[in-house]
Amino acid sequence: MVTRREFVAGVALGTIAGPAVTSASAASNIDTHQSMRAAKLPIIVSAGNGFPYIEAGYRQLVEGADTLDATLSVVRGPEDDPGDDSVGLGGLPNEEGVVELDASCMHGPSRRAAAVGGVRNIRNVSRLAREVMLHTGHVMLVGEGAERFAVARGFKREDLLTEDSRKVWLLWKESHADWWGPGLADPSWKDRLRQRLHTSDASREYQRLQALAQDLGIAPDLQQAAIRKIVFPPTGTIHCSALSAKGEMSGCTTTSGLAWKLPGRCGDSPIIGAGCYTDQDVGSAGATGSGEENIKVAGAHSIIENMRKGMSPFDAGMETLKRIVRNYNGDMDRLKYVDMTYYILRKDGAYAGVSLWTGYEPGKPHSIAVCDGTVRLEKTVSLYEGVSQEWPPLVVPSTSTL
Repeated sequence: MVTRREFVAGVALGTIAGPAVTSASAASNIDTHQSMRAAKLPIIVSAGNGFPYIEAGYRQLVEGADTLDATLSVVRGPEDDPGDDSVGLGGLPNEEGVVELDASCMHGPSRRAAAVGGVRNIRNVSRLAREVMLHTGHVMLVGEGAERFAVARGFKREDLLTEDSRKVWLLWKESHADWWGPGLADPSWKDRLRQRLHTSDASREYQRLQALAQDLGIAPDLQQAAIRKIVFPPTGTIHCSALSAKGEMSGCTTTSGLAWKLPGRCGDSPIIGAGCYTDQDVGSAGATGSGEENIKVAGAHSIIENMRKGMSPFDAGMETLKRIVRNYNGDMDRLKYVDMTYYILRKDGAYAGVSLWTGYEPGKPHSIAVCDGTVRLEKTVSLYEGVSQEWPPLVVPSTSTL
């Protein structure tokens, strides 16, 4: 076992090997009874970064609040927290240094849905998605139009780029990396990867970034975390689903999106059926992770349809993860740069948290936050053991071969 400090340094210096994985056949033999069930209703589940806020959302459900309001109260916590750079205020920006936010929500009792994408200068885009649902005849608003609508509905414009996120963005600019060019799904992905790698002297590159982090005023205890965000651009995001004692359900997902993305990029979070889907008759599901991959399998909708056909939440999530694997024909050279976590809640209170990989870092597994009267953080069950190396790695060993 290595420490977080050793891992981040090792990735940059090329001293730690890639993730260990189980074989596809071994993964398919995972116990299929790993769906949990609420001790009692109501129940609320979320991504791990919702853990500090989920008990308050649960209390709202107990007091009779609408299920969508309860989920929005949970995700608003990270949206308002400048220290959480995955959503809302303080989110990591696009390549131009501008924070762009996406969100979607679905209200089970009324079978309504709404989303916003590429929104600038508005902090609580989860609430903005609900405003689109309540006060327009549309399902999705994006960009400048969504921002103008937000102001018309009483939202305040504000600069979402905090000083901490700005410094990490400046550090990223010095890495001379970008998201232009073919991605993992392109046949020429290896050529693109070669262009992205600093293979001449990985140790020197890491030392250069560390010196730049110091010059930018990034605190010493935060420098390696900042470099990791350059090496492995974070995807961010929080999802939350709620089930009331009356059996009503809602879900929402909100994000600042992929770090350093091209302006205007939308991932899966604002896509109804990908980052979030709720069917009052079946259940609710949402996702965090590699947005482009989740869009291609319509992840949340696929999970709900699997459960509609009789699958447990656990099996429904695992089967959808295997669709992502299938899209790459099980090619682990590429799948090690992909990750996905699903948070699943069925109409009867059964739930599951599943992920493609164990976590982003050793010792920090993906997790699902749960409250059904008892608040807890549970590890997800992963299809593959090991840490993901999210695309694209910017620094690798000089001896690396492709």
